[in-house]
Amino acid sequence: MVESGFLGSGQYLAKWARCWRYVGAFLLLVTVNGCAAYRPMPITEEGVRARLQPPDMAQVRALAREIKHPILHPIELKADEGLSPDGAAVLAVLLNPSLRAIRDQRALSGALVLDAGLLPNPELTYSLDVPTGGDTAGRVNAFGLGLNWNVTSLISRSSRVREAKAQSEAIDLDIAWQEWQVAQGAKAAVYQLSSLQSQIALLEQVRQQLVENLEHVREAVSNGFMTASDLNSVQTANSSVNERLLSLEKQADQQRLKLLRLLGLPANSQIRLSKTLPLPSRTILPNTSLMDGLEERRLDLLALRHGYDSQEAAVRTAVLEQFPRINVGPTINRDTDNLRTTGFSLSIELPIFNRGQGKIAVERATRKKLYDEYITRVFETRSDIEQIESGIRFLGEQIAASQATETDLGRLVDNYRRALADGRANALVYYAGWTDLIDAQIKVVDLKGQLAQAVVALELASGFYKIPGTDQSSEAVSTEAGMEKK
Repeated sequence: MVESGFLGSGQYLAKWARCWRYVGAFLLLVTVNGCAAYRPMPITEEGVRARLQPPDMAQVRALAREIKHPILHPIELKADEGLSPDGAAVLAVLLNPSLRAIRDQRALSGALVLDAGLLPNPELTYSLDVPTGGDTAGRVNAFGLGLNWNVTSLISRSSRVREAKAQSEAIDLDIAWQEWQVAQGAKAAVYQLSSLQSQIALLEQVRQQLVENLEHVREAVSNGFMTASDLNSVQTANSSVNERLLSLEKQADQQRLKLLRLLGLPANSQIRLSKTLPLPSRTILPNTSLMDGLEERRLDLLALRHGYDSQEAAVRTAVLEQFPRINVGPTINRDTDNLRTTGFSLSIELPIFNRGQGKIAVERATRKKLYDEYITRVFETRSDIEQIESGIRFLGEQIAASQATETDLGRLVDNYRRALADGRANALVYYAGWTDLIDAQIKVVDLKGQLAQAVVALELASGFYKIPGTDQSSEAVSTEAGMEKK
């Protein structure tokens, strides 16, 4: 009876040993197959050149019709109509290379969620004891085999996943916010370039008329109808316009390069702005406060909120991880007398010295920092909106005053022209009046460009694609100087 029981026990242990061999083979197979393969990604000259090639505009137009963004809307890009501010905004989001690098963070956010949901691997332990001294007759090698797993990882898993998901949402919103900033930057750059081109067109026409008048004045001086002083005044006016024209052309070229950079296009690309791009002459803001719902619209504030939620979960995770670490699992052992045993192991971490106080303190301090950063960002955003709104109101008043000055100077120049024709005024007075009129016209165009950019800045600050309830009047910029030939 005893021998039969002993043999039965031996058969049982033999089955266990075979099972452990199968388990070991399975674990080895899983370990090998679960490893990621290394794939090199070298930076080559050909690869860089290929990425810097101009995009296929047909494909870009298709993407513009299907763009998905929390604020931006899909748009139809038509090459024959030129580039509009809204079109530039969408193009910048699609083509800007810095945004492509920023969007790579989405892969990181997905990896964070994946990593947070993974449970720790079980641990396989093996020990071997070889008799090396004493009474070794009839002794066998002793061994121990065990499998254990950290069960306490289940306690904080849901909190870790919640933390990673909130962080992933924060990353997505932060990417969308940076896309929105670049889009509005491109939109403002279009308005600025349009303003500069209008000023250049105005000065160019005046320059051409001054060149023609210069020939007439030279002829009049040679015939004795005008003096050398009159000729000198015309030459001075012509030189002044040329100097200002060169300055504006330099600014326009710099602005063009800035816009191309925002659009992710080569510096030698040609930009043709939309012909139907009037600059605003007046903007009346809505009576309702733009602060209402601000924290639900501004993408950066939403990103900070999700980042704070992630940190809140991180604090909870740190608190839960105070629980002592527990590892459990089955074991099989054989001693040197060939006595085999099966059972289980249990190990408990004793939180005597480290109870996670340091990690909890760090997470709580980080949470406090994020909380204060959020409050600061809300305060700064509200201040920015108020400052921009004030600037828009004053720009409207400046434009109205400058337009009135332009009208008065236009009438004054008309009077000078008639007086000059009747011989009651000299050319010096006449061209001085023209210079003042040109200055007034350029100032109006410049102020309109500033107003357009201020409205774009307000859209960015308030989180609106288009500010609802805004009354805005626009008019085409006149480039007719009306210089009379003399």
